[in-house]
Amino acid sequence: MAKKSRIDSAPGPITEPLTKLLRLPAGPVEMAALDPAATPGFPGDKHDAPAMTEALAPELSDLQERLFATGRANEAVSKKILVVLQGMDTSGKGGVIRHAIGMVDPQGVKIKAFKAPTEDERSHAYLWRIERELPPSGMIGIFDRSHYEDVLVVRVRSLVEKSVWSKRYDEINAWEANLIEQGMVDETKYWKYNPGDVDERALWPAYMEAYQAVLERCNTEGAPWYVVPADRKWYRNWAVAQLLVEHMRALDLRWPVADFDVEKERARVAAS
Repeated sequence: MAKKSRIDSAPGPITEPLTKLLRLPAGPVEMAALDPAATPGFPGDKHDAPAMTEALAPELSDLQERLFATGRANEAVSKKILVVLQGMDTSGKGGVIRHAIGMVDPQGVKIKAFKAPTEDERSHAYLWRIERELPPSGMIGIFDRSHYEDVLVVRVRSLVEKSVWSKRYDEINAWEANLIEQGMVDETKYWKYNPGDVDERALWPAYMEAYQAVLERCNTEGAPWYVVPADRKWYRNWAVAQLLVEHMRALDLRWPVADFDVEKERARVAAS
């Protein structure tokens, strides 16, 4: 029997958007039910992933260029996008930045990796250092870890009293709602689920409890969570790129109207 060629087995189109398939429903969260090896929405297999991921690059590049152009033309009305990558160590945040976010022009991206707060940062409110790193108009901001560390690590490690961190869920929801009112598209929060973590394995149950609280209490209509299974790197990279494309498509980004006579300038260029 002849071997089936890759052309004959080419994947079909996506039948449902990932913004629907990976969006975490509001309400109680059962951590054990989140399969880290799942591949929801992917129409092919591992061999198809590189080509399908690369196929997103032209549209992603065009959408980003439009976003950047509107930011330069009119900061007051332009959008900005914030991608929050939150997950345990070894969950693939760096890989997502290299492979998925790496497909866009780095000039239009602002990346910030949040580490343990410095002495100066600890002297301010916990959201102070986050505010300082928000992307400007027309830019895509990438947070490697985020303000959610202040209800995750802080909670698990008992760095502050429960009376302090327990108030932060509502504070974060209110802060994110305010960002959205100001034109921030904060609909791309991704939790990278991978139980293969080693460094904090002894605290895994406590972290799962803390993550469950975050996913339940900070999953709002304006800033929902998308749970991206991370055991299969090829799926993880494609899924994040696809989610970003879907969100940017929804913005209906258009090129800004020229503030000069286009035909006159074309004639000048032709004559030069």
